[in-house]
Amino acid sequence: MLTLKNIMISLLLVLAVGLSSWSILISNLTLHSAKPEDPKQADAYMTQVIATNYNKEGKPALKITSPKMIHYPNNDSTDITTPCVLVYRDSSHPWDIDAQFAKTTHGINEILFWNHVNIHHAADEANPVTTMLTESLTILPQEKIASTKDAITFIQPDTKIHAVGMLADLNSNTIKLLSQTEGEYAPSS
Repeated sequence: MLTLKNIMISLLLVLAVGLSSWSILISNLTLHSAKPEDPKQADAYMTQVIATNYNKEGKPALKITSPKMIHYPNNDSTDITTPCVLVYRDSSHPWDIDAQFAKTTHGINEILFWNHVNIHHAADEANPVTTMLTESLTILPQEKIASTKDAITFIQPDTKIHAVGMLADLNSNTIKLLSQTEGEYAPSS
């Protein structure tokens, strides 16, 4: 004999099964109808990064150190906070590039640095210590080419040169200042 208690329990069970089925159906529809991810949204980030890229011979080609990097699928680009990048070359000393910000595009085919860019090279067998200061710099790590259209200060012992624009072959240490070049030579006593 059916009692009011049994009828209520049966109705609650039927209601629970119905709501569960509806919930599962809605979640499956949401999963299948979701929009593809926005390529302008970050898809990954890293903190306390030390990453080294090696060449075909297994020698370091590029080393990036940063407290934070954020990757975006759009153009396979990465925003880098306070980067320190070492560009290794045939010489025993790499070029050291620091800035407040950098962005890579298409993996690491191109790196754009901006805000207080400092490019430094320790003295080696053939070249004196060299420092360059500018507000933006683009490097092509595979080609070991660096360039800027901005004002640049080039500093070597006893020499300081101001110019606008620069093109440098970081491997051969060939630096071409492009325009408005003004220099100071003050030999050490």
